[in-house]
Amino acid sequence: MSLSDKHENEEGAVFAPRFDASGLITAIVTDSGDGHLLMVAHMNAEALRLTLETGIAHYWSRSRQSLWKKGETSGNLQTVVEMRTDCDQDALWLKVTVAGGGPTCHTGRRSCFYRQVITTNGTSSLVVPLETKVSPS
Repeated sequence: MSLSDKHENEEGAVFAPRFDASGLITAIVTDSGDGHLLMVAHMNAEALRLTLETGIAHYWSRSRQSLWKKGETSGNLQTVVEMRTDCDQDALWLKVTVAGGGPTCHTGRRSCFYRQVITTNGTSSLVVPLETKVSPS
């Protein structure tokens, strides 16, 4: 569903997510407890529907071209505590708890954003500011 009235879309109470040309909407995911950025992913209509129905985050994997229940194989399921949408409803913000406090990133880290971009003398490189791997529970 898409709202044609800009004011209603931005100020109204109707949830009408705007999917892009590929049928996806961006989802920014943070820890509901401390606000730490965990990941950015995408949802298609089915992933969003399942997330809303179950309270467990589902995404669309662009690389695998398949639906993905986050944490299904690792056990680190993401339970949605709160979901917000931006002003024009083309992005979502999920505040989640991660089962067992486990990693969100497939690299074993709490967050997918574990590297910092540093530019020195016109050359950019990546550094890991501190060890961010999550110990297995």
